[in-house]
Amino acid sequence: MLKTLDIENIAVIEKATVDFTDGLNVFTGETGAGKSIVVDSINAILGERTSKDLIRHGADYAFVSAFFENISDNAVHKLSDFGIDLEDDNSLLLTRKISQNGKSVCKINGKAATVSMLRELGNILVNIHGQHDSQELLNPLYQYKYIDMLLEDDSIYNAYKESFKNFLSVRRKLKSLTIDEKDKDRQLEILDYQIKELEEADIKIGEREALTNRKNLISKSEALTVALGSSLMLISGDDASSGAQDILSAIINNLSQFDEANQIESLFVNISEKLETAKDSIEKFISEIDFSPLELEEIEERLDLLYRLSNKYGSTEQEMLDYLDKAKEKKNNIVYSDKELERLNEQYDILYNETVSLAQELSKKRRLTADRFEAQVKRELEFLDMPKLKFVVDFKKGNLSSTGFDKIEFFISTNPGEPPKPLSKIASGGELSRIMLAIKNLIAYNDTVGTLIFDEIDTGVSGRASQKIGLKLKSVSKNTQVICVTHSAQIASNAHEHFLIKKEFSSNNTFTSVIPLDFEGRKRELARIMGGLEITDTLLKSAEEMLLTDTEI
Repeated sequence: MLKTLDIENIAVIEKATVDFTDGLNVFTGETGAGKSIVVDSINAILGERTSKDLIRHGADYAFVSAFFENISDNAVHKLSDFGIDLEDDNSLLLTRKISQNGKSVCKINGKAATVSMLRELGNILVNIHGQHDSQELLNPLYQYKYIDMLLEDDSIYNAYKESFKNFLSVRRKLKSLTIDEKDKDRQLEILDYQIKELEEADIKIGEREALTNRKNLISKSEALTVALGSSLMLISGDDASSGAQDILSAIINNLSQFDEANQIESLFVNISEKLETAKDSIEKFISEIDFSPLELEEIEERLDLLYRLSNKYGSTEQEMLDYLDKAKEKKNNIVYSDKELERLNEQYDILYNETVSLAQELSKKRRLTADRFEAQVKRELEFLDMPKLKFVVDFKKGNLSSTGFDKIEFFISTNPGEPPKPLSKIASGGELSRIMLAIKNLIAYNDTVGTLIFDEIDTGVSGRASQKIGLKLKSVSKNTQVICVTHSAQIASNAHEHFLIKKEFSSNNTFTSVIPLDFEGRKRELARIMGGLEITDTLLKSAEEMLLTDTEI
C-alpha cells in the first residue's frame, strides 16, 4: 500500500507530505484548490506521461516520491526482473524529478530507472480510476481477468496454459519441418555444399592463432638471418675487405713489440677472445634457424581460407565448427523429416484435442462464474442507486490463445427496453466509476493491486447515492487501500483519514497545502461542503452526526 507521498513544486503545491492510512483516505477542498494535483502527482510517480508545465511557476524542477509498504508478490517479481534489490521489510521507494527541460530522473529504491520501468511497476501497485481514464475495465482484451479472479478453482486455467504452451511448441516444430519438395532439395543442396566446405577445411580450435604466430616468426627469422649474416661478415671479413678479427690481430701484433704496452695488448686480446665467442654464437644461431619461403606461402594460403570461411560461418573456429554441427542437424531433420512429421502430427492431434477440451472446460467454469458475477454486480449496483442498469457478461468464441478461446466483453443497458451494448461505448463517467466500485468490491480479496484511487467518483451522483458510494468505498478499503478525491460530504464522512486541500495567497503567490484533519476539522469541512459559504450550527451538528454514525454494509 502507499504509505507516504512527498510533493515538491508541483503546480500550486510548493511542498507537502501526505501520510496515508491503510483504509479509506479522502481528499476534499474548495473547487480549484488543487485536489487533482495529488492524483497528478501520483500519476507522475507511476510513470505516466507528464511535462514541464507541471512544475510550479518560478521553480527549476518538480519532485515527487512515493513510499510503499508490504508490496505484493507481483511487485517483488517485477523488481527482480529489473535487477533491483528488495528492502528487508518489503518496502519500496519511487522518486521522480522533472526538470524545466522536460527530462525526468527516476529512481527505484535509490537505483536509476526509466519512466517505462516506473509505469510497469505502477500498474502493479496502484489502479487509478477517474472520469477520463482508460482502465482495463473498458478494454475487452482484459475483461476476462475479472471473471478469472473469481474462479473458485484456478487449476483448470493453469492446466490449460501448460497444455497450450506445449501445443504451440509442437506447432512451431511442425511449421519448420513442413516444406515442399522443391524447397527441400534447395535446402539440401545448400547444406551439402556448406558441410563439404567445412569438413574439407578440417578446422582445428586455435589453429588461426598458431598460424599467425608462426607466420610472424618466419617473417622475423628471414630478416634476422640477413642481419646475423651481415654481422658475421663484419667479424670475419671477406675477399674484398678485412673483418674485425683481422683488425684486432693487426693491433695485437703491433703492440706485442713493446713490453710497455702489455696491459693495453691484454685488453685487445680479451676483446679478440670475446669476438670469437660471439662469432661462434652467431654461426650456431644461423644453423638453428629453420624456415622456407614455401612454408610461409602455405601458411598465408591457409589463413586466407580460414578468413573466407569465417566471413560465412562464424568469426572463430568454434563458431564455424558449431555451424557445421547445426548444418548436419538440419540436413538430418530434412532427410528424416517424414518420420519426424508423422510423429509430430500425432503429437499435434493429441495436444490439440487436449487443449480444446481444457478450453471448453475453462469456458464452462467461466460461464458459471459469469452468471454469479452478473447477479452480484446487479446487487451492488442496486445498492449504489443504479437499479435499472443491466449488466451482462457477453461470451463469443474466438481462436485458441494463451487465455482460452473465450472473447469476453462487458455489456450494459442503462434504460429498460434498450439492448445491452459494450460498456466502453455507452457508460458515462459516473456510471463507470460506480460499476468499477461494484466490481472492485467483489474481487477485493483476489485483486493483487494494493491501492485503488477514485478521482471524483461522486460526479453527477445524488446525496443518497453518495452515501452508499461512501459505504461501499469503506467496505472495499477493508481489503484494499482506497484513496478518493471527492466533493461529497457523505463519502468523506466514511473516511479513516481525511485530508483538506487548502489554497492560500501570500505576497502575490498562490500556495496549496495538504492538511490532515482531526475530528473538529472534519466536522467543519463536512459542514462547509454541505452548506457552501455559511457554516451554521445546524450544519455543524449534522456533520457531527454523520461522523459519529458508524454504518457498515
